[in-house]
Amino acid sequence: MTEAAARRTPGTPCWVSLIVHSLCTTQEFYADLFGWEFVPGPDQLGPYVRALIDGKEVAGIGQLPPDRHLPVAWTTYLATDDADVTAETIRSCGGTVGVGPLDAADAGRMAIVSDPSGAVFGIWQAAAHVGTALAGAPGTPVWNELVTSETSTVAKFYQAVFGFEPEAVVSADFDYQTLHLGGRPVASLHGVGRALPRDRGPHWMTYFEVADTDEAAARVVDLGGHVLQPPREGSSGRVATVADPEGAVFTIVRSADR
Repeated sequence: MTEAAARRTPGTPCWVSLIVHSLCTTQEFYADLFGWEFVPGPDQLGPYVRALIDGKEVAGIGQLPPDRHLPVAWTTYLATDDADVTAETIRSCGGTVGVGPLDAADAGRMAIVSDPSGAVFGIWQAAAHVGTALAGAPGTPVWNELVTSETSTVAKFYQAVFGFEPEAVVSADFDYQTLHLGGRPVASLHGVGRALPRDRGPHWMTYFEVADTDEAAARVVDLGGHVLQPPREGSSGRVATVADPEGAVFTIVRSADR
């Protein structure tokens, strides 16, 4: 377990958030699954709380207005030193800016954007709030991966916007690239071809650390969620893909080095 409250290098995943229809029900689900506690956060976009582990902020959950019937999904935020400049760069590289840039009180400045394939993500210019403040403990975000049809085209977008250094896996049947900043791996791109879910399209996937993948997957079901891909051994550890009661999909992993 390490604290991770320093300002991130631009392009580094720094925060994850979820906007749902029932804030109270969702808080209960994640509190039981991950042991999260909650404190109020900036409410410019409606009711919003920050999830804590050992008093350290690890994620955010907000509530959709009653008349908004949008898909519920975890959003990965990538750090930036200037949200306005990054938003303009995203537009010029073929992406779309859906919300913002706008100030989130004194916490920072943000925008919700999408890449040319349609995968939604956020950008975060830190002020008082620099992002996820704890790493490595169960219940914390441990990795972020873009699941898309193929990686070669979209990799050029993220390289142009954030300066990522992509490293591809050389394989005829595995389309995967790791994104590095300063020689350090920070995220990945996974091309799944026709296996891409039609109801979701390209999307960023958040991985959360757990102490036991099998137990956590069973607990998801007990709490009203669903297991989409049962526990299995992966390159990063034992993983399972699950969904919460409102359908937000995420991956749980017991890292190989735990």
